[in-house]
Amino acid sequence: MHAVALATAASQLKDPQAAVAELARTLDLALEGRERLGGVLFFCSADYPLAALGQALAATFAEVPVSGCTTAGEITPEGYARGSITAIGLARSDFALAQVLIDDLSGFDLPRAQGLSDELLARCREQAVAPVMGNSFALTLLDGLSSSEEQVLATLDAALGSIPAFGGSAGDDNRLSHTYVYADGVFHDQAAVVVVVNTRLPFEVISTHHLTPLADKLVVTAVDRDSRRVLELNAEPAAEEYARLAGVAPEALEEAVFARCPLAVRIGEAHYVRSIQRVNDDASLSFYCAVETGIVLTAMQATPILEQLEQRLAEVEARLGPPALTIGCDCFLRRMEIEALALEDEASRMLRRHRVIGFNTYGEQHHGMHINQTFTGVVIGQRRSVADGTGGQDVA
Repeated sequence: MHAVALATAASQLKDPQAAVAELARTLDLALEGRERLGGVLFFCSADYPLAALGQALAATFAEVPVSGCTTAGEITPEGYARGSITAIGLARSDFALAQVLIDDLSGFDLPRAQGLSDELLARCREQAVAPVMGNSFALTLLDGLSSSEEQVLATLDAALGSIPAFGGSAGDDNRLSHTYVYADGVFHDQAAVVVVVNTRLPFEVISTHHLTPLADKLVVTAVDRDSRRVLELNAEPAAEEYARLAGVAPEALEEAVFARCPLAVRIGEAHYVRSIQRVNDDASLSFYCAVETGIVLTAMQATPILEQLEQRLAEVEARLGPPALTIGCDCFLRRMEIEALALEDEASRMLRRHRVIGFNTYGEQHHGMHINQTFTGVVIGQRRSVADGTGGQDVA
């Protein structure tokens, strides 16, 4: 019988050393020894004392690359959680990981992106798990309050070329104050972590949402581009015009309304959600994604959120077979909608069925695009032979 290719773990313990020790015990047991561990990905509540947590992770997993970020909620082996830490352990027999920290987001240009991409792929090739092309994907984790996602992602996507990429923006339990990514033993803000994962297992990178367009439109007529702040919609104060569309008073605007009444920009035949972050004192609206003057925002309506995700994952699994794991970046506004509908328990059962581990994000990333209100991730299938030609493919 072959040893497992990956393992999952979670801890609700509040003491950082105790929580990391629990993760390590669970992963060691599943992988039959620490020496089989080739890399760790984790997602944690921002409630942890992060300096102490970072030290515990660095000391415990000193011999392997560890990457992660803070969250707006965790997806554990048991489903949705809060105030916890969840982790994925990848066996070195089936996975090669290479990570890099980007700590100068504003200065990240194509030459630097190409150099980082070449370095990451070279490090994966050295580990000789599988041919890099066709058997690798990239995971990007960014400070969710950096306002730098669009530039970094587009530049990185150009450098990665045909390698499918996905990821999520770090959260801070909906406080919108400080979000962090983790690399090299330390939590960082105003930074990003890029992890290239090379594997002999089949996989598909996906992005999906449950929203369909309505006839109502809003034209962005004034913005503060640098702060992602929309000043006017249809030449009216943005908050007032959006509140009219949503059917509420401007003073009633809050995250629950933003989740229930999203806006999207149409690109080609697809709609990409541009989620509202907050209302400002001057009646402007801050967005999670970049918004430009002149774009048309379409009002969207929700279809059944769990049915849509179940169907999408089932489609992928029909091609790959039963999943070994799905790494999921699930927008925190989706989770708010699920909680408002009292579907948390049903959602957790579905996430367990599809072996989803991940986190609730302040934005998702797919193929160089920064998007909102989606479930984006990678479905990893069971072990197959590389010789079968069953490497990874990217499915939008």
